[in-house]
Amino acid sequence: MTTADLYKIFQKHPVISTDTRKIATGSLFFALKGEKFDANTFAEQAIASGAAYAVIDNPEYQKGNQYLLVEDVLAALQDLARYHRRQLTIPVVGLTGTNGKTTTKELINAVLSQHFNTYATQGNLNNHIGVPLTILSINASHEAAVIEMGANHQKEIELLCTISQPSHGLITNVGKAHLEGFGGVEGVKKGKGELYDYLKASGGVTFVNGDSADLMTMQQARGLENLVLYGTGNPSNLVSGKIIENSPYLILKWTNNSTSESYEVKSQLTGAYNLDNILAAICIGVYFKLSPEEINAGISGYQPKNNRSQITQTATNTLICDYYNANPSSMAVAIENLGKIEAKHKVLVLGDMFEMGQESAVEHAAIIKKAMETPVDERIFIGGEFVSQKSEVRSRKSEAIFYNTAEDAIAALKANPIRNATVLIKGSRGMALERLVELF
Repeated sequence: MTTADLYKIFQKHPVISTDTRKIATGSLFFALKGEKFDANTFAEQAIASGAAYAVIDNPEYQKGNQYLLVEDVLAALQDLARYHRRQLTIPVVGLTGTNGKTTTKELINAVLSQHFNTYATQGNLNNHIGVPLTILSINASHEAAVIEMGANHQKEIELLCTISQPSHGLITNVGKAHLEGFGGVEGVKKGKGELYDYLKASGGVTFVNGDSADLMTMQQARGLENLVLYGTGNPSNLVSGKIIENSPYLILKWTNNSTSESYEVKSQLTGAYNLDNILAAICIGVYFKLSPEEINAGISGYQPKNNRSQITQTATNTLICDYYNANPSSMAVAIENLGKIEAKHKVLVLGDMFEMGQESAVEHAAIIKKAMETPVDERIFIGGEFVSQKSEVRSRKSEAIFYNTAEDAIAALKANPIRNATVLIKGSRGMALERLVELF
């Protein structure tokens, strides 16, 4: 079956299902393969559950006209998304980066949605399966789209760009994450830079943080032409901004440099590191000619979710929940932020960082050093990687406690609860630090 033929069917059944536990009636079921399953074996179940068709790549499971045989189901899904993308004439903003991707995506969506019917990546559907599903969810009613692209190795962003075909794009930043897959920080720059490569080749518009030496070097090396800058100090910025207050919510002043008009906005985000994310969204709003009132409504109305810079008030503590993921770059700025916040008693609760490869020991030791030098009252480190580097604190007077596992930490916190404190909880997703929240 050709992509064009499959697209004709998709137009009549424009809902995609990939999980037989969540089959939408009348949908197209794509029988994707995983490490431990082959969804071809579930095709019949999908049809029985209400799918109009099942797209399969094993002829053994073709049991009638509702079973559409292709060479490779994943490739067929990606090709269908590419075909659908080519039918769209709306602006598509693609973004990637080491840190802040999802927050920036949500902020851009919040701003653009004040004026356009905008579709944005749902949750973390930002990989080789999620991006096609996102593109295929865009319909004729949408006027703009925001597509998040994640990667942990070279050529992944390149692939996702061929699917999402962004007309506009930005890299939030480049830093220390997925070092094992990318092969070090230079590998991260190369991998994330594949978005710049695509925008250069396609003549797209690139939004660049003019304060970032890395991003400016990367865009200059490629000779990007359709540039729109934002940040704090570059005189060429379309939008510039600065923090007025961060205790713990960010209030900022921003200026549209094309009109020289300035505005203030209070966000529901914490962390000076979120200034760049907010300015990116404001810049895109200005570029698409939204009014200052619309832009500020989008920024102030966005409430962080998914445990990214999310502030939670409990009966006795203020929690900064930032345990969706962690890497040395995001860990360092989160620690710095807690150090700067005005609070009577400040506590760091830090869990291991994953996918550090050969750099793991050095990076965990560096985070311990950073935590010890930051003005907080208590420091709790959780996980084997941190424990293996605990010698970093031998000669220091500041208090630090190490636990091998989250379970050990939970038992200790139950016995000696923390009260009347501002607490940062941060670690990699695999540490599942959300288990600690109920203890505070």
